[in-house]
Amino acid sequence: MLRSVLALLLSLTLSAHAGQVQVAAAANLAGPLQKIAAAFQRETGHVAVVALGSTGKFHAQVRNGAPFEVLLAADAETPRRLEAEGLARPGTRFTYAIGRLVLWSAQPGLVDAHADVLRKMPSGILAIADPRVAPYGAAAVETLKNLGLLTAWERHFAHAENIAQAYQFAASGNAQIAFVALSQVTDDGARIARGSGWIVPANLHAPIRQDAVLLNPGIGNPVAAAFLAFLRSDPARTLLRASGYGV
Repeated sequence: MLRSVLALLLSLTLSAHAGQVQVAAAANLAGPLQKIAAAFQRETGHVAVVALGSTGKFHAQVRNGAPFEVLLAADAETPRRLEAEGLARPGTRFTYAIGRLVLWSAQPGLVDAHADVLRKMPSGILAIADPRVAPYGAAAVETLKNLGLLTAWERHFAHAENIAQAYQFAASGNAQIAFVALSQVTDDGARIARGSGWIVPANLHAPIRQDAVLLNPGIGNPVAAAFLAFLRSDPARTLLRASGYGV
């Protein structure tokens, strides 16, 4: 009985002091961030309200006054630019994850361990996130360029708005193959769990270093600072690692 009363009092205390933080997050984080936000709420009582999208579009929205308080980007350059533009708090930027790129198909056996499907005469559609606004898309283009295959494939591109849409193109069969994030197709952070895929060697593109930063609207919100601190904690890092990220 006493234990139940104490639990109730703790719950009421957390509710009384609960706050929110508005988080803009790269689309590749959809899976792990849902778990991180839930763990953050359990630990602190606070709620992370998450919007997912392309990093480039979030940059434009922040410049136009969007009230996001924290940015979890898919690159390092965008948070750095926001600092330089006076739109983010200097000294709060840090790398929370290193992303991994995968060539993926919903069809089992189509993509082998050497990505021979890329070296054959192109057929069908290859989905990539728009390289102008999505760092995973830029990494896909760089990979094809380093393989000497960009010219052969670029006429077969389906440009998705972000990495989540690139995955949907392939998952639905509207694209034969797609460059996606490992976090979208793994259950244990190490292997392809569904369909078939090739984890792109890290030397074929610049590291997908994903940085977080405190945006100006979040400077006066202690929940924003608490969320960034939680993102650096062991529980958050464990969830990211289990989703295929380097941390």
